[in-house]
This record gives sequence, structure tokens and C-alpha cells, in this order.
Amino acid sequence: MKAAKASERVRGYRTRQRAAGLRLVQLWVPDTRSRRFAAECRRQSLLLKQDAAEAEALEFIVCTGAWDDRAPR
Repeated sequence: MKAAKASERVRGYRTRQRAAGLRLVQLWVPDTRSRRFAAECRRQSLLLKQDAAEAEALEFIVCTGAWDDRAPR
């Protein structure tokens, strides 16, 4: 059975990873390809578009983004 062989390979791989000092971590994350995700991003963006504090924060980011630590002093 192919499924049994695959599960054995996975089990062996995980055993070797654990022996190497690693642990398995699985995460559920938002599906960035979904329409719901896109709609929520748009909704939040529109809320921030009218926020004065957000405009100030973006201006700060733009200014510090141009900062060059290697510039002569």
C-alpha cells in the first residue's frame, strides 16, 4: 500500500528531525488568496485612510526610510 509507505516515510522524517533537536510546529494562517481576506484588507485600509494618526505614522516611515546611516557627517 502506497499510503502506508508514505506515512512511514513521514514518521521517519519527523523522528530524524526530532533527533536533530527540532520540533514540529503547525500554524493556521489567513488564506491571503480568499475574497474574504481581500475584502477585510480593503475595509481596514479604508478606515485608516481617514485617520490623521495613520497619516502621521506613514509620513514618519517615509522620512526614516530615506535615512542613510552611511552618509558622511
